[in-house]
Amino acid sequence: MPDVATDPVPPREPRRRLGSLGIVWRFASRYPGQLAIAMGALVVTSATTLAIPWTFRSVIDQGFAHGTNTSHIDRAFYGLFGLVAVLAVATALRFYFVSWLGERTVADVRMAVQANLLRLAPRWFEENRPSEVASRLTADTAQIEIAVGTTVSVALRNLLMGIGGIASLFALAPKLAGSLLLGIPIVVLPMVLLGRRVRTHSRSSQDRIADIGAMAVETLGAMKVVQAFGQEGREQARFADAVDRSFEAAKSRIRIRAGMTALVIGLLFGAVTLLLWSTVADVAAGRLSGGSLTAFIFTAGLVTGAFGALTEVYGDLLRAAGAADRLAELLAETPEIAAPARPVALPEPARGSLAFEDVTFRYPSRPEVSALHKLSLGVAPGETVAVVGPSGAGKSTLFQLAERFYDPEGGRVTLDGVDLRDADPAAVRARIALVPQETVIFAASARDNLRYGRWDATDDEVWAAAEAANAAGFLRALPQGLDTFMGEGGARLSGGQRQRLTIARALLRDAPILLLDEATSALDAESERLVQAALERLMANRTTLVIAHRLATVRAADRIVVMDGGRIVEEGTHAQLIGRGGLYQRLASLQFNEAA
Repeated sequence: MPDVATDPVPPREPRRRLGSLGIVWRFASRYPGQLAIAMGALVVTSATTLAIPWTFRSVIDQGFAHGTNTSHIDRAFYGLFGLVAVLAVATALRFYFVSWLGERTVADVRMAVQANLLRLAPRWFEENRPSEVASRLTADTAQIEIAVGTTVSVALRNLLMGIGGIASLFALAPKLAGSLLLGIPIVVLPMVLLGRRVRTHSRSSQDRIADIGAMAVETLGAMKVVQAFGQEGREQARFADAVDRSFEAAKSRIRIRAGMTALVIGLLFGAVTLLLWSTVADVAAGRLSGGSLTAFIFTAGLVTGAFGALTEVYGDLLRAAGAADRLAELLAETPEIAAPARPVALPEPARGSLAFEDVTFRYPSRPEVSALHKLSLGVAPGETVAVVGPSGAGKSTLFQLAERFYDPEGGRVTLDGVDLRDADPAAVRARIALVPQETVIFAASARDNLRYGRWDATDDEVWAAAEAANAAGFLRALPQGLDTFMGEGGARLSGGQRQRLTIARALLRDAPILLLDEATSALDAESERLVQAALERLMANRTTLVIAHRLATVRAADRIVVMDGGRIVEEGTHAQLIGRGGLYQRLASLQFNEAA
């Protein structure tokens, strides 16, 4: 396997601010009721916490002044118990609704990203690794969940505590509070400067984590090949290298955050210590009561703790901003292939005619090579056309254009006389059944794999398609029948069984046009016979364009088209083309084991 690039999806220049979290607010703001309760509980918990030092002030200044009469102390502590009860309830409400918002927001973000990915053309997935994209859906959204469910709440709580605490300090001792306030810019400045570096390193760290996920998926999905070629050691070394790169990126981020935290806490508590030192004289002179000093110290501790915590959560918010930025990139992707503003309706009932008119096409990843060059080919309703040719001739490109996964550079492709670019892609694909060469079996039940052709199909229709595809026998023999889990990629089935299941899926779709890329995998004689019989039933009464690899299919075709270099070089029946002694005759000798 080739080495994995460290940056598979070229990132945009990261914004060095928390603005990237706007995507989070956009989704969270859909739930104003829960937001209001969470914010209300947040304000109540902050206010209650800040009220506690004032209770201590009352105990010291008034309770002790009345000698043996403890009624003032009792009332103060009754009030303190009330504050504790309010704090407990408000904290529980805050935790529940903030956590709920975190989970709900992440779920909505994931669904929105997935919905947008499903709209993108196959070209996008050829240029971007699906495993790296999957990492964004998991690792990056996990960062968003932490941010919404914990970090934002902690940041807002500490911000309220800091602002409310400063107001409380001014009420207790304006002179001391003013001196303390002058030192806040000294604390905030390193947070801003170092925070920018933290965000950059956070983005890099998330990219490295995505590399690890992509590499693991690639290797585990090809484990048989890895072990067959004895590459376990190399794959372990590659994975270890990716993990080390991730660790180095994380270490840089951690080092900056640790320095920022130490600097801010040192400045905060150092400033408070100096202020308290200078305050002792005011208490001794009677200008400040002992209760006020106690409340001031308590509140100053809350304020410094709040700003100290902000330095830590600021780094977490920046990391979440990096993740949000990566997710925003996926949401911002627009599909190249989309329905026009006013799509042309396809004729009813469907005729099943397919035509390529003077089509020229180059793949975006290989613009220097023409996959098709001024190719014209018409397939009449009900006709079976077999396409043969050497590798790279352009056979599969016909299927890609017919499904409108790409648009041609020149010429046009029509379905029942309608240019595909003028029609809704969903309407076009609804009239086509595809049987790819590489069978695709989802990690789901046999029933769900079959119903992928038509999701509203009844069990009777499913079994009828399975019978026609010669798949009913082995499906009934499965432990749970149609409810049997197929495993990753249909691991519980043989090659022939997977092919027949794919054919049954296409039968269930019952589309007027069939695109069939015959599998080349070696099958035993019995499996070959069953698959061929299923294909014959599938092609009956349908317009069929087939990339042929079996002699029986070629002979049964109404017409054979021979392609080479993106052009049609020969056309006719099997007997006609064999007699000409051209490219088809040479291919038949090699590919179909047919003597010239």
